[in-house]
Amino acid sequence: MSLLSRYLLRQNLFLMFTVLSVGIGLYLLSDLFDRLDDFLEASVGVGIIATYFLSKIPLIISQILPAVFLIACILQLCFMARARELVALQAGGISFARMASFFILYGLMWAMVQLCFSQFLGVKGEELSARIWREEVRKKSIEAATLHSVWFTEGDNMVHLGRVQPARNTGEDITVYELDGEGRNILQVLRAKSFTVEKSGWLLRDVRILDPGMFTTGRADIISLPLKQDVAAFQAIDPRADMQKLPLWKLWDAIGQLQASGSNVEGLRTVFHMKLAYSGSLVVMGLVALMLLTWKDNLYFCVGVGLVITFAYYALFTLGGSLGEKGLVYSVMAAWGADILFAAVAGGRILWFTRPRGKIAYKDEDGPRKWGNPHHAHPIVRRKEKGAADTR
Repeated sequence: MSLLSRYLLRQNLFLMFTVLSVGIGLYLLSDLFDRLDDFLEASVGVGIIATYFLSKIPLIISQILPAVFLIACILQLCFMARARELVALQAGGISFARMASFFILYGLMWAMVQLCFSQFLGVKGEELSARIWREEVRKKSIEAATLHSVWFTEGDNMVHLGRVQPARNTGEDITVYELDGEGRNILQVLRAKSFTVEKSGWLLRDVRILDPGMFTTGRADIISLPLKQDVAAFQAIDPRADMQKLPLWKLWDAIGQLQASGSNVEGLRTVFHMKLAYSGSLVVMGLVALMLLTWKDNLYFCVGVGLVITFAYYALFTLGGSLGEKGLVYSVMAAWGADILFAAVAGGRILWFTRPRGKIAYKDEDGPRKWGNPHHAHPIVRRKEKGAADTR
């Protein structure tokens, strides 16, 4: 690693952790004021409260990291411009493009960090905080969790569960459609008021038997079906659950299972790509910070415009996700559209700023006349000499 890279890395890490600490503190304070009354009413101990908020930190980091990275990069670049460090780099032959390449690679590193926090530590922390909130504050045990309207297929059977309690392996209002080998015709329909899942199979009680081919009906007290489906797995794919909280590998498995059963998975594909695109937004934010510096190196201007751009990115990112989940836009474009748009605008401005131009006479702030390309220098050192002409 070069001396310049080490210097930029050390300075940016300090700003990153400073801004990140402020962001986490504000987030936790807001959540604390919102939920403190519930904790006190439930008579929860200080240790459990601390565990609840500490377990949420990884998810908080993954959510605010793009905005934190943008602000840290803006602060670093503006501080360097104010201290004339950018002028020194230009005078030493360090081009703006070389410095931009560092921030692009640096953004890729933080993108991997964000992905790890959101898909590993963030998932575990969210599960722990949700369990504490459900069991310690709301006094709701997982044993009482009930899922509604669950569909699955196994072999030649298509099953609909009206209500199921995965932790207890029981449920009510089950309908089993037995199909032929080609899956086109229904051979038999079983409807039961209750069922129990055992190792040997599913036991259906108080069963009504329908035969569409013979137009006959019958009844049975108990029927055993050789189904092997584990209902405990349904908790990971609850139809009412927020798919954003599923880690990538579970989401990929769910997409494969649902696609094999013939279900529409465009919404889940969009969510899958949105997780990757949100990590990629770290690189986009680095490009935005560099773009703002090419316009103006005023700290307040860059931070203010940067926050506006961040909100615009989040709005477009959310809109694209909603359109993709509804099937109105292709999933990949819906998830990556905001990244592509903002990266194209910022990258185009940076390329235009660093493009080669003709050499003219110009002067630095306090230096003699030079021949070269002042547009390759930072805006604060550009001062074209009046009346100067290109002699080459």
